[in-house]
Amino acid sequence: MQYYLSTVLLLVTSLASAQITPPPAADPRLYAIAEAPDPARIEADVTTLVNFGTRHTLSDTTSDTRGIGAARRWVYAEFERISAACGGCLEVMYQRNLVEGDPESRIQEDTWVVNVIAVQRGTRDPNRFIMMSGDIDSRVSDPLDSTSDSPGANDNASGMAGALEAARVLTQYEFPGSILYVGLSGEEQGLFGGKGMANWVQEQGWNLTGVLNNDMIGNITGVDGVTDNTSFRIFSEPYYPDDVEDERKNIYRRFFGGEVDGPSRQLARYIERQTRQYATNLEPMMVYRLDRFGRGGHHRPFNDANMPGVRIMETHENYTQQHQDLRTEDGIEYGDKLEHVNFPYAAKLTGVNAITLAGLAAAPAAPPLVMIGGAVEPSTRLRWEAPQTDTPIAGYYVHWRLTTAPQWTHKRFVPTGQLDYTLENIVVDNYFFGVSSVGEDGNESVVVFPSTLIPRGTK
Repeated sequence: MQYYLSTVLLLVTSLASAQITPPPAADPRLYAIAEAPDPARIEADVTTLVNFGTRHTLSDTTSDTRGIGAARRWVYAEFERISAACGGCLEVMYQRNLVEGDPESRIQEDTWVVNVIAVQRGTRDPNRFIMMSGDIDSRVSDPLDSTSDSPGANDNASGMAGALEAARVLTQYEFPGSILYVGLSGEEQGLFGGKGMANWVQEQGWNLTGVLNNDMIGNITGVDGVTDNTSFRIFSEPYYPDDVEDERKNIYRRFFGGEVDGPSRQLARYIERQTRQYATNLEPMMVYRLDRFGRGGHHRPFNDANMPGVRIMETHENYTQQHQDLRTEDGIEYGDKLEHVNFPYAAKLTGVNAITLAGLAAAPAAPPLVMIGGAVEPSTRLRWEAPQTDTPIAGYYVHWRLTTAPQWTHKRFVPTGQLDYTLENIVVDNYFFGVSSVGEDGNESVVVFPSTLIPRGTK
């Protein structure tokens, strides 16, 4: 009997351990993906884009060799070539928006702003998307000058080349979720490509869970005199702009927190964490701001439409090479030329995008709702809803950090099927909390911050 009881106890203990064993801490594929982008291919793509002379939004659309029309047709054809290499795994399309002319704006006559989109459909959750974008267009000093040479090598042929290269790398794999590789237009004239695409995505009924806007990922020597190829910036808003007008959300943030925990900020934290885990010799810098001081980028229209979006870019900018007529003045050479782009650095930042796209496309969808409780109690309780997903879920991670910590520092695994967890003797007053989904391969969703309280009286 003693032996029988011991055996039963051992079996029960083993089963319990098996149920709470978390999935792997890393996905080995992502180490290879981080290193896969090829500087030579990125250089070839940037060179091709520069050789179109100008890619100004209002430039020639009929020439085969010069202007925005030739550039976007080449991007389309390049996505088609990438698709052919993977057996037709990409759906390539144009997405057009008619921008009405306004004499007071940077588009003074009615103009079609045309984006180029390549879709890598997910195998299980094809309606769940993560997106990487670069900008096709370029400009010189005068934003209305559509004829002067405007090479736009770093701003933003580097980002467009990064999106093409990420597609080459990731189409060698299959993922449960879908990936969008996008060339946006009209950025320099007023973010028109992003505005049009954000509206179009909503019309399609797509669940766009994140936008990685790559705008200038190739410069390593800044106007500050620093040369650095080992860091980059991630810009993110704290929460959606519309939330400012939502009195209920403002009251919640005031009493329960969340001032720096909106969806875009969680996406930034995810990128930072992925970089530290899978990349080499690369320091991510999270910047708690929409964009550079007083400036904007093509993730903003998606934020405005309540879609998470961040800007990924170099740390040290050189303003003499941005939005400049080609000239030499007072001994300074102005212009966004090919020779200023560091292609190995652009490849490293492309790798950051690739591991982010792959990780989120491989992971299950995030919990759609997280609730919290624990006021005047010794412990904190989290409750959440299971996501609607066909991607297998191994379970969830409950995360917490000090309120002043920039990144999630602690987490605890909760097996699938359990949608409630109490952190014993962790006082809710002292920390922020969140929940993520995790797949069987170890890939996690972004962390979801609690948006409401657990109803009183519920078990």
